[in-house]
Amino acid sequence: MSSAESPPPNVPLVLAEDGLDFVVGQDKAGRWLALEIHGRAGGIFASRDAALHYALMETGHRPEAVRLATDPVELQI
Repeated sequence: MSSAESPPPNVPLVLAEDGLDFVVGQDKAGRWLALEIHGRAGGIFASRDAALHYALMETGHRPEAVRLATDPVELQI
């Protein structure tokens, strides 16, 4: 996957020194996305639950490393 845009400014981030950090939210078309904040991983999902599940799995089940966006997020390809 190529780089992703930075999360919206209203999404607080807790950055882990040794792992991935994700933002989960919807794009302008209503698709659910889970995006690693540095563009190292992510995807498009059928539901919010699926996006959260993926992000939690990728972060080693660290809920503090996953944030929900309140503004639309974008996947940069």
